[in-house]
Amino acid sequence: MNTQQTAFPKLYIGIDIHKRSWKVHCATDLFAGKSFSMSPDPKQLHAYVSKHFKEYEVAVAYEAGCCGYHAHRCFESYGWRSLVVNPTDIHRKGKEKHAKTDRIDAQLIARELKDNRLQSITVPDRKREELRSLFRRRNDLVKDFRRIKSYIKMQLLYFGIKEPEEFDNDHWSHKYRNWLDDIMFEYPTAKATLESRMRFFRFVDQELRDVSTQLRKYCKVHYKKDYLLLRSIPGIGGIVACGILCELGDL
Repeated sequence: MNTQQTAFPKLYIGIDIHKRSWKVHCATDLFAGKSFSMSPDPKQLHAYVSKHFKEYEVAVAYEAGCCGYHAHRCFESYGWRSLVVNPTDIHRKGKEKHAKTDRIDAQLIARELKDNRLQSITVPDRKREELRSLFRRRNDLVKDFRRIKSYIKMQLLYFGIKEPEEFDNDHWSHKYRNWLDDIMFEYPTAKATLESRMRFFRFVDQELRDVSTQLRKYCKVHYKKDYLLLRSIPGIGGIVACGILCELGDL
């Protein structure tokens, strides 16, 4: 009697990803599996699977984090089913909620993957992912901009310098900036402190303007239809429209 293989054995890989090393747990339909550490290289994992689990259907999952989606794209290029999961979606039982190590995390991911309880987050394409990096760079600059303004205001308050009423608002006009430049202190060290902060303020201000311009220009050219549709909605300006395109993509 001739027999034919109707189903391939399945391999489930859970990875706890870090910058310098990965903790990997491999499990199959028939055994709970083994854990081991390896260098953070998808090619090395592919070579290991090709050697020890040839002709297995492979599913792999890891938590979304600072390492991004490079590994995910590599795994998919090998023909594997790859999931990037939200860490809070990984179910923990009893003591597992209090015991947290890289090995345990890899085992939990593999177990949840094997039990089909994991759902991948939406992975953006490279074009939108790299555009999103520019939008998030702008968010960083906004935080730096607010922070340096607070530092300058703090120094004025600390030394008992009162602002003229016309400047007592959130808008820093050129006239107000010139007034800050002209402030004199009893000793040159405090003046040097303010001058340093003003240099940083002007640098961040210019960077914020440049990045905002680049962001709007790119979206107008490469996402023109969606960008203009979003801009047509009352209350949505250029930066908000760019943010929606970067973070959410095609709704």
